[in-house]
Amino acid sequence: MENSNYITVTEINKYIKEIINEDLLLRKVYIKGEISNFKAHSRGHYYFTLKDENSRIAAVMFAFNNRNLKFTPYDGMKVLVSGKIDVYEASGSYQIYVEDMMEDGIGALYVAFEELKKKLSKEGLFDKDKKKKIRRVPKRVGIVTSPTGAAIKDILTTIKRRFPVCETILFPALVQGEEAAKDIAAKIKLANTYKDIYQIDTLIVGRGGGSLEDLWPFNEEIVARAIYESELPVISAVGHEIDITISDYVADLRAPTPTAAGELAVPDINTIITYLDNATVRCYNSLKNIINDKTKKLDNIKNTYILSKPTSIYEVKEQKLDILIDNLNRAVSRVLENNKIKLYTIKNSYILNNPDILYKYSSQKLEHIISKLNVLNPLNTLSRGYTMTKKDGKIISSIKNVKRDDIIDIEFKDGRVTGKITKVGEENGR
Repeated sequence: MENSNYITVTEINKYIKEIINEDLLLRKVYIKGEISNFKAHSRGHYYFTLKDENSRIAAVMFAFNNRNLKFTPYDGMKVLVSGKIDVYEASGSYQIYVEDMMEDGIGALYVAFEELKKKLSKEGLFDKDKKKKIRRVPKRVGIVTSPTGAAIKDILTTIKRRFPVCETILFPALVQGEEAAKDIAAKIKLANTYKDIYQIDTLIVGRGGGSLEDLWPFNEEIVARAIYESELPVISAVGHEIDITISDYVADLRAPTPTAAGELAVPDINTIITYLDNATVRCYNSLKNIINDKTKKLDNIKNTYILSKPTSIYEVKEQKLDILIDNLNRAVSRVLENNKIKLYTIKNSYILNNPDILYKYSSQKLEHIISKLNVLNPLNTLSRGYTMTKKDGKIISSIKNVKRDDIIDIEFKDGRVTGKITKVGEENGR
């Protein structure tokens, strides 16, 4: 047989790869199985084998696909994966390139989780501006959890260690099973009922770690709404740090673990003591500085010239008074002198010494005024043969002011006559 009939390993693997890539059914496959030989590469990629009772297939999930996983895969875990089938030419083996993965049996729970999360977020239950502040130094802390689980022990131990003066009230609740969600919601409402009676400041709601099914009550809508409607600020403490529930989104504060919830609920008493000690020292130093500053100011005032020689104030005032008195005396003297001069001038005036001159002057002025009045007196005009004609008490100065049959009064020097107009015109002047 000729050598031309033989092809290389690379060529056959490439050919098989092309055939698989052309198969539309293999571009998106959904497989369920059990993980084995799991390995997380330092670069973030996952390499493992997916198997069932009779077969196995190699699988790889790159870092850009697995970064959103809510869990860490491990050997023996049953999973549901989706991706594409392709050939790795270097080894001639085909494998599934996983694009998404979820734990088998709980895929519906993840869907329900995302749907409820989207719904409550749209309603505003996760809004940061609606979160209530956790009281820094609480008097009492309420706890909604199982009375027999590890969570309550961790919370109580942490609170007693950090802030032993804080009291706690347990509201025992089911944290697993079908009735757990209703019981948790009921205990949250009960705690709010007693918040004023027992002066509860903060409420911790949670449980220890477990599978997604175990933690599912804290993903129920009834619990989420009970937390949102709580008047008490709520710290959610569900599972381990990698576990995220709906309760964590709604709560006013999320604690990664129950122990962390105890740390977030109360302050460290040693920190408070240190703070108070430092505050005491600061207050003492502040008061000391104030006293020293006031003492210095008092000493400065005591040593002032005025206080050391108070008579100096009197001496200055006395001198000013003398100056004012002298100025007043001089002013009075000037006024008196001026008035004396005026009086002397008046006494020695020509008028006072010759009063008859004033009389003669006044008589001449009076005669002059009388002469002017006589000139202006209309009655003097009548004495020279003139008359005044009036109608209705008013002097007639023009022929236009009268008409036929008008009654007129004519005044003479020594009397008055009344007449009637019989004719008006040129003939009237005749």
